[in-house]
Amino acid sequence: MTDKPLALIAELTHRCPLRCVYCSNPLELAGRKQELSTAEWVSIFEQAAAMGIMHAHFTGGEPLLRDDVVELVSAARKSGLYVNLITSGVGLSEGKLSKLVHAGLDHIQLSFQDFDEEAAAEISGVRVLAKKREAARLIRQTNLAFTVNLVVHRKNLDRLEELIAFAEGLGPQRIEIANVQYYGWAMENRSSLLPTREQVERSVEVLNRRKLAPHKNIAIDFVTPDYYGKYPKPCMGGWGRRLMLIDPAGRAMPCHAAAVIPNITFDNVRDKQLRWMWAESAAFQMFRGTEWMQEPCKTCPKQEHDFGGCRCQALLLAGDASAADPVCTLSNKRPLVDSVLQITNAVKESPPPHLPRTLPLIYRSNPS
Repeated sequence: MTDKPLALIAELTHRCPLRCVYCSNPLELAGRKQELSTAEWVSIFEQAAAMGIMHAHFTGGEPLLRDDVVELVSAARKSGLYVNLITSGVGLSEGKLSKLVHAGLDHIQLSFQDFDEEAAAEISGVRVLAKKREAARLIRQTNLAFTVNLVVHRKNLDRLEELIAFAEGLGPQRIEIANVQYYGWAMENRSSLLPTREQVERSVEVLNRRKLAPHKNIAIDFVTPDYYGKYPKPCMGGWGRRLMLIDPAGRAMPCHAAAVIPNITFDNVRDKQLRWMWAESAAFQMFRGTEWMQEPCKTCPKQEHDFGGCRCQALLLAGDASAADPVCTLSNKRPLVDSVLQITNAVKESPPPHLPRTLPLIYRSNPS
């Protein structure tokens, strides 16, 4: 454990104009009446800076739906935090962007579901591609650091090369390509979103070719799909080791999905200080270190690298948050993942009539 988190993830709201079928927010979203006030967020930023936290990532939902988002950016920056806004771009007008820049915003991550209007609308539930393109144009006119986020899955991974070219044309310094992680609504839609092994292998080939292409001064980060890995990822850098997330209602958690784990009380910033919650709370202590680990993690030489993998994924797949992440090939629960992959890879591009290509998508709702 570090003596302080490296970054604070500020989930300002669960409200969002999009209804993305891979949304990792919880199925039970916090409504507007539950959201922290401006003053409460300002206090959080001051506490974070006093702890030595350096970064604040504003996310949601859609953080631009907060009427006080400019004020919150200003407060975080005045506290000495580097401020990153993760947004759909919907609602980012020239005037709003100018105010955010003046308030001290450092970085914007702009999400895209696809470069094709119909395909993007199928995933997001709304037709907003033109608004996103316009947001990218406005961002390019500023001095902000600019990242384009692309989420990939079965429905678009075959067009990865075109997706990268599209993203490069938007003019960012960095592109983050992330395979869907199966929590929240993504878990509900896993059968329609999980790519085939062939798709994953081709995507790696595309990325390798891109590395050999003429340098374009655009960095590309690629997050691979967990289910096809040999070992689990070090989820969030380990439970309660690097990051602290505050949800819209004020609960402090080690990650965005942690609330799915039963029998954990996540303390609230309305009752406790950030420093105490990081160092003393039962929730942040629960899966720190190695004492909680079962075999094979308990004696595994990789335990300080992947920390046993993702606790939420262990719960969702194996029904036990203390188990080794089932994506690990050393886990006795790995057959659970292999059975999912077997079904996924049995459905080819032209499935027999009784086997649909994908199941109908389930769209997330928005809190009031």
